[in-house]
Amino acid sequence: MRRAMGQAAKVLQLFKTLHRTRQQVFKNDTRALEAARIRINEEFKSNKNETSPKKIEELIKIGSDVELLLRTSVVQGIHTDHNTLKLVPRKDLLIENVPYCDAPTQKQ
Repeated sequence: MRRAMGQAAKVLQLFKTLHRTRQQVFKNDTRALEAARIRINEEFKSNKNETSPKKIEELIKIGSDVELLLRTSVVQGIHTDHNTLKLVPRKDLLIENVPYCDAPTQKQ
């Protein structure tokens, strides 16, 4: 019984996290925001009667992976004209560019 309560809390936390991530990733894009909201809600509704703890853990893992992918890999693009797209990366996606080194230095 206690494990089921713990899983329910995890599921609820994941649901909230996915919606927060959706709001950050698709900020100012009402169509994408709505589509993501519907998809998240549909996925959770379609699995709401799942009782197998193993299957629930698998679903939690999939949801967590999706959240990570959205947060770290999705970049918004804005059509500026019929064949130009302006990318709008979020600040948390911008990382320091480390140059590639062909010959690594030896540790001494």
